Amino acid sequence: MFWLIMAAAIAADQISKYLIVQNLAVGESIPVLGDFLHFTHVVNEGASFSMLQGQRGIFLVLTVIVLVAVIWLYLKKVPRDYKLFTAMLGLFCGGTIGNLIDRIYQSGVTDFLDLGWFPVFNIADCCICVSVIFICVMLLFGKAGKMIDSKKVKK
Repeated sequence: MFWLIMAAAIAADQISKYLIVQNLAVGESIPVLGDFLHFTHVVNEGASFSMLQGQRGIFLVLTVIVLVAVIWLYLKKVPRDYKLFTAMLGLFCGGTIGNLIDRIYQSGVTDFLDLGWFPVFNIADCCICVSVIFICVMLLFGKAGKMIDSKKVKK
């Protein structure tokens, strides 16, 4: 399930970005749902909310480190019966790889989902945010958190 969800997230992200790049010039915007949602083609050379612009090398290194750590966690530590936790790890990795592909092959990440009142984002960003929220909730309140608690060394 991990690998399938990761691949689906990467595919959805990369296909949507390809369609935006092919059909909208950078800076161009078209309404999709009235004033609620526009497709606005921007290239973000920074992190979330355009922080740390131009730090591509740092993002590449940190992204690879995080991906290796999460995949190692999945392969070595997460029980296979933790289906939702596994799915969210796959969604996180898929979103992360989607943005990593952009950083490797172009100067920044293609963003296009524009709500008007929030920074422009993409499908990979959605995957990362949704998965992190679910992972945090599961670690705080669910079976995954209890698994970590049971592994603590008792003194």
